[in-house]
Amino acid sequence: MKIYVASPYSNGNKIANVRRSIVIGEELSALGHTPFLPLLNHFWDKLFPHDEKFWLNYDIKWLEVCDALLRLDGESKGGDVEVAVAERLGLRVYYNLEDING
Repeated sequence: MKIYVASPYSNGNKIANVRRSIVIGEELSALGHTPFLPLLNHFWDKLFPHDEKFWLNYDIKWLEVCDALLRLDGESKGGDVEVAVAERLGLRVYYNLEDING
């Protein structure tokens, strides 16, 4: 299953948030899923900065081709928007890794 991982980025330590997303991505991969990690855009943005709207629009295009969304805990306006879009698209929304079957 292609799973979009929505999580906080700007709230707190950005690098720690990116790392957390990558760890979850690795766990999803080990379960046989294909994760999409929008926080990897952090590295692209370091070379070619774009505003928040650019990244959200970019990420939503990827969300549209995913099968589900995993929303990690923590305050995130972007994550909340991504959940709303996933629900509108009829995607399954998970709130913890344990609820996702391998």
